[in-house]
Amino acid sequence: MSVRINPNPAPDLLTAIAQNRQAQSTALQQISTGRFVNQISDNPAATAEVTLNHIQQAQDTQYLQNITSLTAQGNTIDSTLSSVVTALTQAISLAVEGANGTVSDANRQAIAQQVTGIRDQVLSLANQTYQGSYVFAGTATSTQPFVLDAAQPNGVAYNGNTNVNSLVISPGRTVALNVPGSQIFTNPAGDVLGALNGLITALQTNTGVPAASINVSKSLSELSSQRVFYGNNLQQLQTAQTYLTNNQVQLATQENSLVGADLATSITNLQQASTATTAILSATSQILSTMNLLNFLK
Repeated sequence: MSVRINPNPAPDLLTAIAQNRQAQSTALQQISTGRFVNQISDNPAATAEVTLNHIQQAQDTQYLQNITSLTAQGNTIDSTLSSVVTALTQAISLAVEGANGTVSDANRQAIAQQVTGIRDQVLSLANQTYQGSYVFAGTATSTQPFVLDAAQPNGVAYNGNTNVNSLVISPGRTVALNVPGSQIFTNPAGDVLGALNGLITALQTNTGVPAASINVSKSLSELSSQRVFYGNNLQQLQTAQTYLTNNQVQLATQENSLVGADLATSITNLQQASTATTAILSATSQILSTMNLLNFLK
């Protein structure tokens, strides 16, 4: 019986070595990236799904950035309106004091000065900015909305507009960002700045102070009702943020199920490929030695 030896085993040996080297490289890449799909050819169908997954993740990230910005702005505005409420409450207390018939004219003038300081404080709050934009100017965010103007019946001019900004915070969901400043600070149903100006005049002239006090109270009530908008907005933003955060977790889980590597399997494959490569190299050495001996014996 004769044994036939391949006279040129080199191509087969090189092919086997290359295949095992590729298996090693693939396993190492899976271990380092945590993914078993690292290029389209690894799994075209999974790659297509992951591409769609990444598009959705990018959209969610943009929505979350919008929400973060809006929440910060909303908190700033709500804090501003809270300060206005405090100021108006103080003005009402001063009005009650000024309406007391036992208060001297000098004291009443001093009270008027205090209310003037409150009016100026509220005017400054009504001109509040956030990141360089006036938040109570409607969509005219580069224009200071309120200025004192004696030519106006209420003593204040509004230079903003009545438009509303809006922004998309999740698929198919858009929220309004603001209430026009005129609706908050110079609303006929409760004119904050006009009522304060009226109270100042009433105290200075000692005429109609009780009625002026009532107007300030009405303006406080109206402002509080307008403030509800921002409270509701913040709740909507929180709900949307929770939804998007959960959705991103689901998308990450989905991606992992599509392309995530089984590290234990990848490590085993690496060990097997390394062992096989070592065995082939050892066998190659033995074959070459045998072939050299046969050539010597010829």
